[in-house]
Amino acid sequence: MVETTPAERTAAEKIFGSRLDLAERYVEHLATSGMERGLLGPREVPRLWSRHVLNCAVVADLIGENARVADVGSGAGLPGLCLAIARPDLQLTLIEPLERRVIWLNEVVEDLGLNNVTVLRGRAEQVVKEVEADVVTARAVSALATLAGLTIPLLKGKGEVLAIKGRSAEEEIAKATKAIRKLGGRETTILTAGEDLLEDHTTVVRILVG
Repeated sequence: MVETTPAERTAAEKIFGSRLDLAERYVEHLATSGMERGLLGPREVPRLWSRHVLNCAVVADLIGENARVADVGSGAGLPGLCLAIARPDLQLTLIEPLERRVIWLNEVVEDLGLNNVTVLRGRAEQVVKEVEADVVTARAVSALATLAGLTIPLLKGKGEVLAIKGRSAEEEIAKATKAIRKLGGRETTILTAGEDLLEDHTTVVRILVG
């Protein structure tokens, strides 16, 4: 079992509530089969809670009730599965092109009994017609100038993109402004999530569309 610090435990309890056991099982999947299949490196295992799961799960606070969420480039389910566990009211579509990752995601979804998750194999630009989304999320997929073209079309003219970013968020926005406007993005802002729970809060770029 991947140990948590007291602070991580407190944060996890507040974020996941009665579904904390599901979050713990998900972390175990990441630390075992996820690592074995190359979805993340062994160095990441000690910081799965702080750097990955909690970092992603706090984004749930930025999403409205009963929203349809498409997660682009889901990989190991970050942030898609974290959001699905934290917010059972959300309907998640995890978009992932690599077959081995899709297989793993489906195994985890089935084991955790997450009936609010669909895993879709393909690139974002290939599945636009198949996806209905109010919110599109992404983490560690690509720079914002490229990411805008992968995420905004999935909203079909209305909704928001929530892209988890780091310290380069402002610089990325500056480089992506023209692309975002061309695609229909009307407002781009930097938000923070988890300031009251995490030692290192999560930086999110929000693009409003329509």
